[in-house]
Amino acid sequence: MSLWLCLRFPQLPLQCQTQTEEQPVVVLARQRVLRANDCAASLGIREGMTGATVRALAGSEPLQLLARNPEAEQRCLQQLCCWAYSITPTLHPWREDCLQLEIGGCLTLFRSLEALLETVHSGIHLRGYRLEAGLAPTPKAAWLLSFSNRGLAAGGGGDWQEKLSTLPLSLLHDFPQEVAALHRAGLQQLGDILALPEAALGRRCGKAFIHWLRQMLGREADLQPDYRPPDHFSDQYVFGYEIRTTAELLPAVRQLLQALCGFLRQTQLQTQEIEWQLVAVDRQVRCLQVRSSSGHSDWENWYQLTRLQLDRLQLRTGIEGLALECRQLLAGRSASIDLFSPHNQREPMQALLDRLRNRLGLQAILTISCRDEHLPELALHVSSEATAPAATQTSSRRPFWLLPEPQPVRWLQGQPHWQGALQLIGGPERIEDNWWQEPVSRDYYIARGTRGQYYWLFHDRLRQQWYVHGLFA
Repeated sequence: MSLWLCLRFPQLPLQCQTQTEEQPVVVLARQRVLRANDCAASLGIREGMTGATVRALAGSEPLQLLARNPEAEQRCLQQLCCWAYSITPTLHPWREDCLQLEIGGCLTLFRSLEALLETVHSGIHLRGYRLEAGLAPTPKAAWLLSFSNRGLAAGGGGDWQEKLSTLPLSLLHDFPQEVAALHRAGLQQLGDILALPEAALGRRCGKAFIHWLRQMLGREADLQPDYRPPDHFSDQYVFGYEIRTTAELLPAVRQLLQALCGFLRQTQLQTQEIEWQLVAVDRQVRCLQVRSSSGHSDWENWYQLTRLQLDRLQLRTGIEGLALECRQLLAGRSASIDLFSPHNQREPMQALLDRLRNRLGLQAILTISCRDEHLPELALHVSSEATAPAATQTSSRRPFWLLPEPQPVRWLQGQPHWQGALQLIGGPERIEDNWWQEPVSRDYYIARGTRGQYYWLFHDRLRQQWYVHGLFA
């Protein structure tokens, strides 16, 4: 049986802009109060009041008046959708302040309805949103029950219709004229109209009204397009107070990274780069980029890399909000794990390089690799990029380290000398290239010194001269 959970956020117009309770905050729409925080409500400020009345009630109290921001509300609702996608794949935003989640198909995953609801409430609590919830077999009934004191207690049992019947008709916001006519006829609650014959009610209120009621009762399908994850991740945390040190940011950093990596795992994606946006009290935004040399969805790894960046950061002003953006999404790849590897194995090289880059900066770490060039001095590549060019397959008979410039070799008594006598033990390997600019023709040899060191020599066939070009480790 279908079971819908409606999550309604009554203070969303206010909480999408600020969650402070230290001073009265009021959101205005058309010069009237749309929402007010608890501090403002304690002064007697109520919804529907004019701005002048609000100022009079506030008196000398510091008052913050905000204009409604529908774009910020929708952005927050989309972020909540992204979070709720970890609970169920069947969901959609509804109206301006609600999420509708079909949870009947995922109760087995959470083992019980109570465990699922606890996960929902803890997730919303961490984000600081005020929540009203309703549970019913249909989305519209769940929304109506979110206005009841026992919206979750009704559940999917037979008493959900009984709870619906006690709700006021004024909740049917889509039909103000029909509700006004029913009020004039003495009908005040949903139960009053549900007891009437459908045909008679249809003649009075119209087909659209009956269609809405039938969808609420589950007698007609209520089809809505399911939410689809976006091609990027964005989430934010509003503190509601001023942050002075980077250490105070860490709980929010942890929460946002867990949300990001949950999103990546659900969508089978990975990322190599994230961006933090620190919103100051003066609304200035400071960006902080964190990079990894390989794509992954491990929140603990991103947490450690972020901490390295925050340790170097000096906060010039107080911070009131933190946002996490991730726009570089890659197809997920399974990592190879050694089943029999010891638990105390050394830190992987890539993890070490990531930590050094995020602590010292990208330019502090150089990557050495080989490019597809015939001349050895052109094949060696040194870069500060986190991802170096792919190394080509080179001969194992060549050294990786070359001298800055080839050094001349002397021949004494038929034997090459460079810091002592050398003995040729391998070669030649001929390299001919660069004929379109300055022709090069060389025969390379491997030589051994008197102390056991191995060298890479070449004979310049055009100049008839010998040189040492590299040293073997």
